[in-house]
Amino acid sequence: MSIRTTFCVAAIALATGAQGAIELKSSTFGGLSARSIGPAVMSGRISAIDGVASDKAPVTLYVGTASGGVWKSDDGGIVYKPIFDEHTQSIGAVRVDPSNAETIWVGTGESWVRNTVAPGDGVYRSTDGGSKWQHMGLKDSDHIAELLVHPENGDVVFVCALGHLWAEGGDRGVFRSQDGGQTWDNVLKIDDTTSCSDLAMTPDGGTLYAGMWYVQRYPDFFESGGESSGLYRSTDGGDTWEEMTDGIPEGEKGRIAVTVAASEPERVYAT
Repeated sequence: MSIRTTFCVAAIALATGAQGAIELKSSTFGGLSARSIGPAVMSGRISAIDGVASDKAPVTLYVGTASGGVWKSDDGGIVYKPIFDEHTQSIGAVRVDPSNAETIWVGTGESWVRNTVAPGDGVYRSTDGGSKWQHMGLKDSDHIAELLVHPENGDVVFVCALGHLWAEGGDRGVFRSQDGGQTWDNVLKIDDTTSCSDLAMTPDGGTLYAGMWYVQRYPDFFESGGESSGLYRSTDGGDTWEEMTDGIPEGEKGRIAVTVAASEPERVYAT
């Protein structure tokens, strides 16, 4: 008997206690039925989401979860089906290729690094809308906070990776692939204890912003933020990066999130 049913039985018993015992039969609960409410309950936290809009069909949604893989809905979020069960269940990022809606990228390992967090094993790609998946590298990234695809060139992909949480090193920082994930370059790395916390791109794909975060977890302690944390910008598609300091608080900085206003790319928000 489920917990909810147990509570229901207890409530009926309390409500009728003054009138004496009642007989419980299958017909007593005949009007109750279970219904799916999507991946939010059975798969833990929702860690990533992306979608494809169409004038002729409902929105197609891809939802990444903390401990239940990736789910897909073809009817705007009414019904979901799991499409990633044979791979890593901890998901950090999901991204649809803007130039090809059948190409889906998944960065595994959720980025909300509690002491019970589960790591991932890198990046995956599907070229048929999520039916089949191929591992595309960065196995030691462990936790991926963001994954971006160039709006016009689907071969150019950026990954914001945390690396090893419980130790130094791993695939850590901002990575770029220019050949559809066949090879990766670590285009922004500070050191072996500073991770990428977030990544944003302007609508034309030319300028990127990255939050870099000193983070280290121990069994009984969590170090977050330090002198190596900061906000960085690249205006040449990831070739070179500069730290942004004008207007940014001095000293140690914690985890940084950043986003670009799509309607006004010169407007950037960071927290």
